Amino acid sequence: MLKLSLVCVLIIAICVIFLCTSIIFKKNGRFPNTHVSGNKAMRQRGISCVQSQDLEMRIDNPHAVKESSKKK
Repeated sequence: MLKLSLVCVLIIAICVIFLCTSIIFKKNGRFPNTHVSGNKAMRQRGISCVQSQDLEMRIDNPHAVKESSKKK
């Protein structure tokens, strides 16, 4: 059981190292920005993140017409 656990940890460590080589060895290496707002083509088309749109819609608009509640 211990040997199997060590082999699994070793395999995972090797995979992480291979995935990070471009970030570690490049000058000013960074993780890629995969967020929708980080994509220039998406911004030009007016497409933004759902979470950002939701946050914008939740902000109180001072020009909004208040709904009146009907009392019976």
